[in-house]
Amino acid sequence: MTLEEQITKMTTAIKQAIKVMGDRFGSTEGDVARAIQELKASMQTSS
Repeated sequence: MTLEEQITKMTTAIKQAIKVMGDRFGSTEGDVARAIQELKASMQTSS
């Protein structure tokens, strides 16, 4: 994964996490868990 691809993935994951956390009444625990997993995955560097 190139640096640009990683930045794009991180940006998308952060936007999704903000959306899920901002809509706390309409989001399920699964939505929150998935957003957190996407954030964690986006922050890991590919080997």
